[in-house]
Amino acid sequence: MIYVVIAFLWLSICLYIILGGADFGAGIVELFTHKKARHKTEQIMYESIAPVWEANHMWLIIAIVILFVGFPGIYTTMSTYLHIPLVLMLLGIIARGTAFTFRHYDAVKDDWQILYTQIFYYASLLTPFFLGLIAASTVSKSINPDATGFLDLYIFSWLNWFGAAVGLFTVSLCAYLASIFSLRETRDKVDLTLMIRKSKQTMIFVVVTGILVFLTAYLSNIPLLMWIFSKPLGIAAIALATLSLGLIFYCMKERKLMPVRILAGFQMIMILVAATYQHYPDIILLGNGNHLSLLEEAAAPKTISALSWALMLGSLFILPFLFYLMASFSKQRK
Repeated sequence: MIYVVIAFLWLSICLYIILGGADFGAGIVELFTHKKARHKTEQIMYESIAPVWEANHMWLIIAIVILFVGFPGIYTTMSTYLHIPLVLMLLGIIARGTAFTFRHYDAVKDDWQILYTQIFYYASLLTPFFLGLIAASTVSKSINPDATGFLDLYIFSWLNWFGAAVGLFTVSLCAYLASIFSLRETRDKVDLTLMIRKSKQTMIFVVVTGILVFLTAYLSNIPLLMWIFSKPLGIAAIALATLSLGLIFYCMKERKLMPVRILAGFQMIMILVAATYQHYPDIILLGNGNHLSLLEEAAAPKTISALSWALMLGSLFILPFLFYLMASFSKQRK
């Protein structure tokens, strides 16, 4: 049963990166759009995230619940040493959702819309950045339980150059997903051309920030290249993600927009595989030489069994209704 729980944990993280990432990316793309085209971009992005913006954070909640119930030692470590970026990320989620709601559904349109829009923009930008910082800290060995000073325990455990690079890479992935997913929401050739151009720009940003991640890893003595390319699975994952990029260019040229979404989601899965497979089942590498393993830190067998059954039965209710929600919004737009 432990492997069922681990599979759901990995799946929830993967879905949050894809769906939640595209959600955050909508605000990022709009923020970095020229003011003349910003209103048009806003309309397109709203159409793109409308089906799932309320449901996206369900995947983050599921991941947190799995860690809290199934792996309490890992949950405690993360919530202790990474409590500052975690709180900032959660505040960003709340601020962004609130601003999005009032921005689009407020009964009165006045100067407050400007404030809502700015909050939406910068919360969309900063939230995935802190998410990237948290992810980087789990593998950079920057969390050191043996440290004694406040800065070493609670600041430098996540605030470093490698973490900042991963944060920027996460931001770029979100913008990339949003621009790719929005292609099917365009209503004419002018809109489609605009979003294809945005997609290509975010692709460049992904490549540049990806190189920055490897550079800062090298400068920080983190063997990231070895972790990813030392085994055939990592090489295959990166090769497939790169091949998908070429297929995305082809599909955009041929205006085949549904495969573009599928390929972009597949790319995120391959990136996640490449980033995590080397350390499995270790989920956190500590600065004192120890590690936290999903197998070693699991809760009691009865707890894991109950959790796995709850996840399997819950998915029978959640997934069909999620697909129904997306299909319903898709029909309304036609």
